[in-house]
Amino acid sequence: MTTRVVVADDSVLLREGLVRVLDEAGFDVVAAYGNADELLAGLQGTTPDLIVLDVRMPPTFRDEGVRAAITARGLMPSVGILLLSQYVEVAYAQELLAAGSGGVGYLLKDRVASLDELKDAVERIAAGGTVLDPEVVGQLLGRRHDPLTTLTPREREVLALMAEGRTNAAIAGALVIGTGAVEKNVTSIFQKLALDDSGSDHRRVLAVLTWLQRQE
Repeated sequence: MTTRVVVADDSVLLREGLVRVLDEAGFDVVAAYGNADELLAGLQGTTPDLIVLDVRMPPTFRDEGVRAAITARGLMPSVGILLLSQYVEVAYAQELLAAGSGGVGYLLKDRVASLDELKDAVERIAAGGTVLDPEVVGQLLGRRHDPLTTLTPREREVLALMAEGRTNAAIAGALVIGTGAVEKNVTSIFQKLALDDSGSDHRRVLAVLTWLQRQE
């Protein structure tokens, strides 16, 4: 029987690309959604074998995909989950693995460019296996040594400027990017450094302290 797949990604290009690639690989894509709410609302009518979804989706672009994945597993314990991410986000990989006993995967979006690699991942997850990107595995093993290794080059630039006492607006000016992009990077930094949401200013100080300690 053909594996039934649902796709959820806010990027129209990536979403349609995934649908096309999955179709070519022989899977039955029964629905495609642009955000987590639409995905969860449509699940009951589609009963998929596997869900492929982005880690970050509207409205906050933080962890909507992870939350939706966990909720979907609660509604359908047997459904497979494949999370896709632009960057390695170890905390999300750990949360996904902790939420289920099998049929889960976490891949960088670059991997889906390979039809064979994507097909293999979907088949293994649909069969109850676990698929982790090699870079995710490497960071899971090395995370305990230095949490700053999980930051992207851009996030390191943002954190370094935060350590200089610059505001988000000033950081945006220095890096020639929008303030929205700075805010997304700051949020990601907080998450990767496992800083609880106890107030933005407090977390900012803790993040800077982590950075300064690493520079010593």
